[in-house]
Amino acid sequence: MAKVVKFTDAFLKNYLGKRVLVTGHTGFKGSWLSLWLVELEAKVAGFSKYIPSKPSAFEALELKDRMQDFRGDICNLKEVRNIFQEFKPQIVFHLAAQPIVRESFDDPKLTFDTNLGGTINVLECVRESSIVESAVIITSDKCYENVNWEWGYRENDRLGGKDPYSASKACAEIAFRAYFESYFKQSRMARIATTRAGNVIGGGDWAKDRIVPDCIRAWEEGKRVTIRKPEATRPWQHVLEPLSGYLWLGALLGKKFDDINGEAFNFGPDNEVVKSVGELVDELKRHYDNAKWIHKPLAGDQKEATLLKLNCDKAFSRLEWSSLLSFDDTIELTAQWYKHYYNRKRDLYDFTLEQIKQYHKKAQERHLPWVMGVKHA
Repeated sequence: MAKVVKFTDAFLKNYLGKRVLVTGHTGFKGSWLSLWLVELEAKVAGFSKYIPSKPSAFEALELKDRMQDFRGDICNLKEVRNIFQEFKPQIVFHLAAQPIVRESFDDPKLTFDTNLGGTINVLECVRESSIVESAVIITSDKCYENVNWEWGYRENDRLGGKDPYSASKACAEIAFRAYFESYFKQSRMARIATTRAGNVIGGGDWAKDRIVPDCIRAWEEGKRVTIRKPEATRPWQHVLEPLSGYLWLGALLGKKFDDINGEAFNFGPDNEVVKSVGELVDELKRHYDNAKWIHKPLAGDQKEATLLKLNCDKAFSRLEWSSLLSFDDTIELTAQWYKHYYNRKRDLYDFTLEQIKQYHKKAQERHLPWVMGVKHA
């Protein structure tokens, strides 16, 4: 029988007692990451301008009572410097972003200021710090120049974007590379890496113009949901999948593994989980009575990529990381979370923690290095 590994044994105990800063902590992924870090007994602080949706995972999980909650603008270098000087983080996860593709068409400058300028501000503060040990910069799978390949994009494929959001994420990756080559590569500064994840779903996402939140809002109100592009294919993954990769990467950077410093990593699901939007909605509606959807094509000149998936061989080879959840698992966990929220069956923090533990157990059963606390030479 395999040894039961406690949360604090995971990730080489890298987060126990460490000061960890999460930018964008009030967002969907930021809230889940903050909760996980709290349970790893890190001293967690978050930096965000505002709570991006109503309702929100951050408020539903009552995270303000469990971590330090700082407010400020990631686009303002002075404000970012202030939080670094006050909190003195040892580990940084940068998630703060303008994350909505359609919103990037309405306000392209804000999108570039946030996604490019905000990333530069974080890198600048990490560069200036003598305390930061590691930093994980989260961008997006949309940083790749999407030419609708049938195979997955690798980390060394061309960056680019035909819309402001995608282009801003490609620019952030280019800025990261410049900072690494110019300042971090030959120094004893913090070790840094960047990550690119596919379409992430899970309980607690209420952002507008995202397929799962759109479905949940409509069905909870007894309405039909409108789908713009049901044939579009995406690498759907539960939020815990990339977060396990981010945390493992941050742990290994802190342990000074040279083969990952300055590198980019894709975190995505198996090919079996790459499904069309229509398939996603059909599977999700199985959990809701009388759920319906209609197809209404996107108006105007705003384009959305039809096919996008990632090749995660590098994460498997360098980090020994792999995804765990099937498509059915991903939808099941997502639907369960929302149902518990709307039915008010139990404390959302405890229920969310239970889902993390379920995921943790699956990783133990697969003997994945991130949960066993080892990395092979």
